[in-house]
Amino acid sequence: MDHHRSRSPNSRYHDHHHSAHRRERGHSRRNNYDDGHLTHHRDQFDVKTEQNPLRTQTLSTRKDFYERDFPLYRQPVEVGSFSLDAQRRFFNDRRQMRYYVEPDKNPNFDLKDGYRDRYIKRDENVKEKLDHILRWILANKGTLKSKETTDSSRSLDFDFVTWRGHLTKLLTTPYETREGWLLAATKFNGTIYISEVETEAARIERENRPERNKEMMYWGYKFEQYTCADTVDSLPDPSGVVNTNEAFCTVVQTRLADHKLLFSGEVDCRVKDPSTPPPACYVELKTSPEICTPKQRSNFHRFKLLKWWAQSFLPGVPRIVAGFKDHDGVVVSTETFLVSKVSQLIKNEFNCWKPTVCMNFCCDFLSFVKRTIAENDHSLVYLFSWEPYRDVTYSLHRDSQYSFLPRWFIEGMSGSQDSHH
Repeated sequence: MDHHRSRSPNSRYHDHHHSAHRRERGHSRRNNYDDGHLTHHRDQFDVKTEQNPLRTQTLSTRKDFYERDFPLYRQPVEVGSFSLDAQRRFFNDRRQMRYYVEPDKNPNFDLKDGYRDRYIKRDENVKEKLDHILRWILANKGTLKSKETTDSSRSLDFDFVTWRGHLTKLLTTPYETREGWLLAATKFNGTIYISEVETEAARIERENRPERNKEMMYWGYKFEQYTCADTVDSLPDPSGVVNTNEAFCTVVQTRLADHKLLFSGEVDCRVKDPSTPPPACYVELKTSPEICTPKQRSNFHRFKLLKWWAQSFLPGVPRIVAGFKDHDGVVVSTETFLVSKVSQLIKNEFNCWKPTVCMNFCCDFLSFVKRTIAENDHSLVYLFSWEPYRDVTYSLHRDSQYSFLPRWFIEGMSGSQDSHH
């Protein structure tokens, strides 16, 4: 629980995970984050704000701008975890943790089983924003209070608080060609909170999702049921109900260049070996169509593995277990991917994604947000917007529908109440 453990100056997460990648880029350990970005594309956002303070600034998403040395990324350290039960209620404990049970190489799992009669689906109309992370912060604020900062207005020693999924979207942005995003950011007590806003296109897609797509979403959860046990001594029980309200979430702290991050992400399960500490013990479970041709494998490397890698690399989850399914939703084979080896898998693909581009864009976006948000005011939201093939832009909204920090959190962090309900 010691959230200062990762501050060793020699702890460079990417040194371990990307040594091969760094050899290709050169051995420079210099963090050219501070000067490289501004000289590299000064025209993207160097605006004379004193002449026109409301002029919109933008950030480019062009891949070639971000092909520089891999930025420092500290080994993520788990500082806590929480559970969401069958009614989506928050618990500051590990009750929803599940244990990975390795399946056969050719398991023949029927992912359709239970879809009609044993499926409780989370209500996607309920927008939870950052609420669960905020409850965790309130429940643990005594151990999170900043010990190092001299800024008395700052209660957390973090620059950013967000969900892992929001950072995943940032990592994949330079390569995304279909889906844009909206990210709301607000500064409170010196820390910037980032919460996603559903785009109109995403809302329309969700409300008009074909039945086949709905069922295929269930298949991913069903695969988890076939490979996860509730206790370290038990076996998976695929006869039970799949309830997507339930979740176990890790909370990690790390640092990307000079950005101190606190974020949370859902974890599927952990290995049974108790000697492996989190987050190294965690396993990400995925399903994907079976690969029958070289073209399919190439597409898998170029598109699917990008999102899988980004999602697991951020919190330090070391392995991904994929169930490959046929057209009828039967898992016919499984394969384990080590996150640290993914860059090796893709290096021979033509015009493929690069981890360094992903991480540098995320780093520069966070710098862009820091420079943009001047006011320490939770009622003021900066809405960052991006569409494929465009630059990132933003707009300002005061006391609007985009405000997302709830009153109970503001009061709880201000010390005027102890309750966080």
